[in-house]
Amino acid sequence: MPFYHKLGKIPHKRHTIFRKPDGSLYYEQLFGTIGFDGMSSNLYHEHRPTQVKEIKGSYDVTPKVAVGNNLKSYRFRGFQITPHPDYLQSRKPVLTNSDCDIILASPQGSTEDYFYKNADADELLFIHKGTGKLRTHLGNLDFKYGDYLLIPRGTIYKIDFDDEDNRLFIVESRRPIYTPKRYRNWFGQLLEHSPFCERDLRQPHELETNDEKGDFLIKIKKQGKIFDMVYATHPFDVVGYDGYNYPYAFSIHDFEPITGRIHQPPPVHQTFETDAFVVCSFCPRKYDYHPESIPAPYSHSNIDSDEVLYYVDGDFMSRNDIEAGHISLHPAGIPHGPHPGAVERSIGQVETEELAVMVDTFKPLKLTEDAMEIADETYHKSWLEEEDRE
Repeated sequence: MPFYHKLGKIPHKRHTIFRKPDGSLYYEQLFGTIGFDGMSSNLYHEHRPTQVKEIKGSYDVTPKVAVGNNLKSYRFRGFQITPHPDYLQSRKPVLTNSDCDIILASPQGSTEDYFYKNADADELLFIHKGTGKLRTHLGNLDFKYGDYLLIPRGTIYKIDFDDEDNRLFIVESRRPIYTPKRYRNWFGQLLEHSPFCERDLRQPHELETNDEKGDFLIKIKKQGKIFDMVYATHPFDVVGYDGYNYPYAFSIHDFEPITGRIHQPPPVHQTFETDAFVVCSFCPRKYDYHPESIPAPYSHSNIDSDEVLYYVDGDFMSRNDIEAGHISLHPAGIPHGPHPGAVERSIGQVETEELAVMVDTFKPLKLTEDAMEIADETYHKSWLEEEDRE
């Protein structure tokens, strides 16, 4: 996180005596990243956060790879992922590499019987459909259509949905996810030319503090397995914290597009980054205003990265036969560009209402068995002229 946040009760100094009203001590925890060098927060608990009563077992959730070395462009029909009552079981990884998993989910119910923690990866949840509340041991965040929820690794959370009609696009990152460094000064503040600023980032509120003992199931993801661990105290027992490491929300509708006289390259849409991939937001915007501009993107070579585009809403000018919930994959090694007729259609257009999320990875992505169930195997031929298609 680029700025400091404080919630609840904390002592005047770190690592000093902090007593409850009855005279006993609160228990301090440093919740940090990258050893002691990255962003961190200091948490204060009603009980020691280390009390494991039982490890019930584990089960494997490693993505099942169907295509390991891919040079074929694909379209995936994301809304064909089958809804599931359980949040974790609804998550279907469709693309994967050693740095990230790209996941589709359509959960019908809230996490009622367990808490969840991803011990390996930051999670970036994009809310395509649904409203509700993300509840964490660091406070709560309300969410709605168009929200990104950035959940740092190690965050214990539940997610409550208001109804059964929910669609999520999720990126699990084994590298920390940050705001783009070129939009920050040396103090970490977002600069004037950034397409969003700190006031657009929603911080946790409604800190839930439960002073309760019992049996509390936390499902913890670690190296491709989920472990069922029973703790002796309620995971949401934090009375206060401060620091830089906490979940936050950002609405894609608050992204302010950067435009120009001629077509701007994809990096102007960048919203988040790691050292292994970037995430971009394509939002409604005015088109290029040079009198002879071509608003459609030019063909470009994917030599160094795989490009994944998740289509959210609006008219996707550069593509034919694309609907909300579709995902396109244009792999590294071959060029791609607008579909036949898109360039001509774009000339003279003054604005677009498209809404999409793009993930560009620097390592090739593998296709999973779940992906192949919703794949369009003929998409790679969609750039042919009509008379050349078989």
